[in-house]
Amino acid sequence: MKFMPMTALPLMLTAILPLAAGCSSTTASISPAKYDKMSCPELNNAVGDTATDISRTAIARGKVANTSVPTWLLGGERVKTAVASRETARIDRLQQQQQAIVAARKQRCPSAQ
Repeated sequence: MKFMPMTALPLMLTAILPLAAGCSSTTASISPAKYDKMSCPELNNAVGDTATDISRTAIARGKVANTSVPTWLLGGERVKTAVASRETARIDRLQQQQQAIVAARKQRCPSAQ
């Protein structure tokens, strides 16, 4: 069994931790025109799906933020902070997307008001 030098560990953590946290860059762009074509039940489902994604991302961010990084792992805290910041940015994008869906639903669905 070969052992890796200690300098390779931070690099490996930098590569693995973001992958373990999930692909947050897959969030679709916010397009109000897309929501104009949806029916009221579809808009309701979209609001629920977005809320679920927000909750799931917030849980993942909390797990990352509460991870204990050993002091010997150089750069570990920086990676942890970067991943938590990325998850916060994803939550912000999802909240904007949800606001666009809610606005479209208010315009099109009389019972949503």
